[in-house]
Amino acid sequence: MKKIKFIINILFWVALIAVIFSTDLRAEVFGFIQRGVIEIGLVNPTIEENHKTLKKNEPYQLTLKNQRGEMVQLSEFEDKIVFINFWATWCPPCIAEMPSINQLHEKFKNDKEIVFLMISQDKDFGKAKDFLEKKSFGFDIFQSQTSLPKDLRSNSIPATFVLDKSGNIVYEHMGMANYNSDKFISFLNELKKQ
Repeated sequence: MKKIKFIINILFWVALIAVIFSTDLRAEVFGFIQRGVIEIGLVNPTIEENHKTLKKNEPYQLTLKNQRGEMVQLSEFEDKIVFINFWATWCPPCIAEMPSINQLHEKFKNDKEIVFLMISQDKDFGKAKDFLEKKSFGFDIFQSQTSLPKDLRSNSIPATFVLDKSGNIVYEHMGMANYNSDKFISFLNELKKQ
């Protein structure tokens, strides 16, 4: 009897793991686990190491389409601080950091000086739209309609960049982080004063 219970238990876990890995649940499950790592503070963004100004010769050219089909140009956000995050629905670290980005967005959503551009890397933008609707996040999501500027390209996601009011990259971070930290909020508020 003990042996049968053991075999049933093993089969249950094998079946559960097979279901998780063969469906879209994989990203959700691993994202949930990684969110716990974020919430205990192990992956806060390091402002000091990443705060740098990368000069550029001309404004970045980038055309985006949001989930409602509206087109925007990155150049429309001159004189604003722009928080850019590249993510995908199949990326567990992206899913893990989304709640903290949404909380940060909620704090600044009425601030006309800060813009959030959550740029999906999903080939099927419909998946990203379904994800946004399911999670009820308050920010818009975007899909790039043109090639990314060289300075905003990354070999990994999530990738986060912050542009100052002059359009300079003043922050970049590859990997997940808790952006709803006091330190990061202070960083954005300092940029507003410049």
